[in-house]
Amino acid sequence: MNDRAVNGLDYRCDTLILGIGNLLWADEGFGVRALERLHAEWTFRPGVRLLDGGTQGLYLLPYIEGCRNLLIFDAVDYGLQPGSMKVVRDEEVPRFMGVKKMSLHQTGFQEVLSVARLRGWNPDKVTLIGCQPETLDDFGGSLSDTVKARIPDAMKIALNVLHRWLAKPQRRAAPAAESSLDSLALDLYESQRPSAEMACRFGDGRFLETTQTSPGAA
Repeated sequence: MNDRAVNGLDYRCDTLILGIGNLLWADEGFGVRALERLHAEWTFRPGVRLLDGGTQGLYLLPYIEGCRNLLIFDAVDYGLQPGSMKVVRDEEVPRFMGVKKMSLHQTGFQEVLSVARLRGWNPDKVTLIGCQPETLDDFGGSLSDTVKARIPDAMKIALNVLHRWLAKPQRRAAPAAESSLDSLALDLYESQRPSAEMACRFGDGRFLETTQTSPGAA
């Protein structure tokens, strides 16, 4: 196991399962939604960490350097049909993470992998489970139906990988919460989206604290 501690915090783990992306931009959220589903339905042996990497970029460096095996969920532009799944392994992973600038998080994560290797990170295994996005330019939107339908396939692929890595997946007796922030939980996020007009006037209450002024108020 990589002997990695920073500022008194222990980032070490045998296996890191990482979801990256932006929930607020439609299919950009695939990686995080896939990680949420995995956490909701499965537990793993000690030494396996699940991490919502969001759009943190280089801030993820100590977590990456602290693991031996890395499994990544992400929306990736492979140039394929929307919803296409592709698995990339080991030295090929950085090449696909930077195929196209869909968002800042992808460029940043490619840099994370490169910097980690330059600093001496030498993982046993790296696997990227990527899904070709259909919709990216819909701020406040959820996953497209095409991409959402592939999450069960992403789970099957991930569990096969994790079984081989001896992560000992065990199905939960009851689902855990999918999101640490209730307003971004998938069902609420989709059902409570305001109309374009309401969002323009008052903002989107799912992730903004807003105050509406009543008619006639000073």
